[in-house]
Amino acid sequence: MADTFKFELVSPERLLVSQDVKSVRVPGDEGDYLVLPDHSPMMSTLRPGILVVESEDGEKSYFVKGGFAETGPESLTILAELALTLDDMSADDKAAQIAEAKAKAEDATDDLLIRHCNETVACLEAAN
Repeated sequence: MADTFKFELVSPERLLVSQDVKSVRVPGDEGDYLVLPDHSPMMSTLRPGILVVESEDGEKSYFVKGGFAETGPESLTILAELALTLDDMSADDKAAQIAEAKAKAEDATDDLLIRHCNETVACLEAAN
């Protein structure tokens, strides 16, 4: 069994991460799951949440919203609608994301959209 696997995190704006990692905790639509080397192949949609990447350099967290994760035994690729390094998010960035999610939740009639908006608010408020 290998100790690491290839991980890429891609947003529409840029490639945020492309490195070998030990593990990644993914906020999947069905719940969080941990990807380790030699993981079974699977695909998942993402819910808003915190993605935690463990590498030789330690842990790094990212806020992700929407998108897909493709997992295989030797790699994990995440294509996120929005992906931001949690450490680099300013208080204003977090407040703007929270305000946007609250406004969408108020106008929404779809239960899944309301749930995703509420999860966005909860994870960003917890990250403060």
